[in-house]
Amino acid sequence: MNIVANDIDYKLLNDKIRDKGKTITVKNCLGQRFIAAGMNDKNITIEGIPGNALGAYLNGANITVQGNAQDATGDTMNEGKIVIHGNIGDAAGYAMRGGSIFVKGDAGYRAGIHMKAYKEKVPSLIIGGKAGSFLGEYQAGGTIIVLGLDSEDDRIVGNYACTGMHGGKMFIRSKCKGVHFPHQVTARKATLKDKAEIEEYIDEFCKLFDYNKKDVMDSDFTVVIPDSKNPYQQMYVAN
Repeated sequence: MNIVANDIDYKLLNDKIRDKGKTITVKNCLGQRFIAAGMNDKNITIEGIPGNALGAYLNGANITVQGNAQDATGDTMNEGKIVIHGNIGDAAGYAMRGGSIFVKGDAGYRAGIHMKAYKEKVPSLIIGGKAGSFLGEYQAGGTIIVLGLDSEDDRIVGNYACTGMHGGKMFIRSKCKGVHFPHQVTARKATLKDKAEIEEYIDEFCKLFDYNKKDVMDSDFTVVIPDSKNPYQQMYVAN
């Protein structure tokens, strides 16, 4: 089922998506916000550029964007998958608590901020290009992967990565020379055992975007984990 989004505001567009079948293509998307917010049981392909908060509170739907997406994609998403065949704006995966976001290109600032996990829900954010500053800020759970594909620069994350991180893991396909991590995390070269943890994510990424899995995996990765679940404990006053 096709929906032509020209001159349709986000409320009417979402009403149309809800009223149609399970498989939908949105054509000529022109920055409408909140597309598919809270939806489940839908397979949505978007042609054009969706606006902020694409897939916010997503609860099981699958979204594919044949191009770029704006800020706050996957905001507080609970379950499902979002695939971006281009670049993505700031705060991708803000407070996401389940599901997966795959980005072929670059991500803006504060990707994965406040990402969290609970029991069987372990969210994942896989960025094929570079990520801007404050990546994984206050990360409390889940997995963030930055691959830096098609980049000649070893520095594929911006400043202040992992600030306030107190849960989850981050994998960066780089030796991270010149990257200054905060004192409350440990950044080290990933072992084969570490890399095995992300092989499933890399396999899906390569199938989605037509990369060679061996080429991606046969590289140095840096794994970052928090030293403490309470990185600001030293600032508290003991009673």
